[in-house]
Amino acid sequence: MSRRSLDEELVDLERQVLELAARCDRLQLENRSLRLQQAALAEERARLLDKNDTARGKVEQMIVRLKAMEAGQ
Repeated sequence: MSRRSLDEELVDLERQVLELAARCDRLQLENRSLRLQQAALAEERARLLDKNDTARGKVEQMIVRLKAMEAGQ
């Protein structure tokens, strides 16, 4: 193998390592962003489930009151 081709291979290898490092950085940023998104969605889901339970309770109370009014007539 000539000195020229060895130098070319080293340059190519260095380029590949730099590309891999850049890709790794991008993936870390994307992963961090996705984790934040997941946490926000989990919080929103919990809030919506609580809101749904509150609404269900109110509807059940209305039904009880309506049945009581109906029975009182």
